[in-house]
Amino acid sequence: MSSTVSGYRPLLRTPGAAAFFLTAAVGRTGIAMTGLALLWLLHARTGSYGTAGLSTASFALAEALIGPQLARLIDRFGQTRVLPWCLLVHGAAIAGVLASTTPAAAIACATCAGAAVPQLGALSAARWAYLLRGARADELPAAFSLESLANATAFLLGPVLATALGAAGHAAWGSVIAAGLIVGAGGALAAQRRTAPPPLIRSHADPKPSLLRPDFIRLALLNLAIGLYFGTMAVSVSAFATQHHVPVAAAPILAVASLSGLLSGWLYGQRRHHIPPHRQLVIAAAYLTATALLLPFAPSAIWLGAAAVLTEAAVPPTLVLLNVLTENSVHPTVLTQAFTWNNSTSAAGSALAAFLAGRTADELGASTAFGLAPAAGLVLLALAVTAARGDGSGAL
Repeated sequence: MSSTVSGYRPLLRTPGAAAFFLTAAVGRTGIAMTGLALLWLLHARTGSYGTAGLSTASFALAEALIGPQLARLIDRFGQTRVLPWCLLVHGAAIAGVLASTTPAAAIACATCAGAAVPQLGALSAARWAYLLRGARADELPAAFSLESLANATAFLLGPVLATALGAAGHAAWGSVIAAGLIVGAGGALAAQRRTAPPPLIRSHADPKPSLLRPDFIRLALLNLAIGLYFGTMAVSVSAFATQHHVPVAAAPILAVASLSGLLSGWLYGQRRHHIPPHRQLVIAAAYLTATALLLPFAPSAIWLGAAAVLTEAAVPPTLVLLNVLTENSVHPTVLTQAFTWNNSTSAAGSALAAFLAGRTADELGASTAFGLAPAAGLVLLALAVTAARGDGSGAL
């Protein structure tokens, strides 16, 4: 693959870029903590995983469904005007969970917290797109690689911190710290007006930009497909470790796989690639599918860890390319919505695959459940090939 060295230093030297990127990265750690922190908190209070799981699911569902609607308001009125209200509602809802005395009240407050939680990753990505539009557009893949690294790091650190606090008997502090990170970082981001994309200004005669277009629908399906892979791995690795009588191996396997993804994402963003994004996506999807075929045949935890390391290397470049294609496909005035819908469709795919993988692991074993990973890769590959042919620049 032809490429030239780019690197991250010029990006972070862009006036205001380091400030908003690091601020959003801190807040995303809080978002990564919140669901698991709520699970620990409500289980500690009620003794019921059913109630705790329902609260967490309600939070996630509200986040996935309402998040794009908040993003629409942000595109219309601007980050600095809408974000403070989201933070106020989210903080109040988490306080309501902490103060609740009944499961019903806790579930209702958790749902409100999910509905109002700001998608700081999408807001940060929209700022990169705004700053780099035009002459510096070829630096967007590196910027989105930084975003991918920040997201992966947040979802390494956040769940570990929430679990450590919950296991130590300080479950409430997990929710307090998570909310503090989100509200503090979100407030600091809202105060950074210079790098915020301007709000939508449109006359009544202007056509209203829409995401209901074939190219963006294909992107939504691509994000759904990568979410299927995420959900399969999250459940199947744990099921495999348990069924092979080494449950403690699950965490190291997921950790080394995540580190592999961090490394590949870092290396990908260090270079400026000349192959069109659609064709790069086909290559990444083909690699993911081929390496995922190794997963169902892993005879031991060590072999599974090695296969997971190989497969995970495809994930960050895939996510970066999906963001690049999104930025290329939609009108700038709906970009925050588009990035947020990417997150929501990926989360929907992950939830569906987690359910299917869990049922398959229970009935047919974890190795069979891993078969869903290359199936997800095949869906991703088929959609990537279709998108490349439709684009023309990536024709095979």
